[in-house]
Amino acid sequence: MNTGKAILGVMVGVAAGALLGVLFAPGKGLDTRKKLSKKGEDYKDAVKEKFNEFLDNITEKCEKVKEKVSDFTEQGKTKVQEAAKN
Repeated sequence: MNTGKAILGVMVGVAAGALLGVLFAPGKGLDTRKKLSKKGEDYKDAVKEKFNEFLDNITEKCEKVKEKVSDFTEQGKTKVQEAAKN
């Protein structure tokens, strides 16, 4: 989770820096709003991509845990059946 938090922190810092840079740069208001809108879309897409990667990673880990629990359950059933025979 530390990596995810670090990436999120970097992205927020970059977004804040870009926003401040655009706001303090000389230019027309319309141009500034267009730049902000474009940057916002870029960051939205980047966050969406990272979130999807995160979900895929979590899903993969959940599947592995599910398989391990299933294997463990089967081993337990086998041991119970063997103990019942004795």
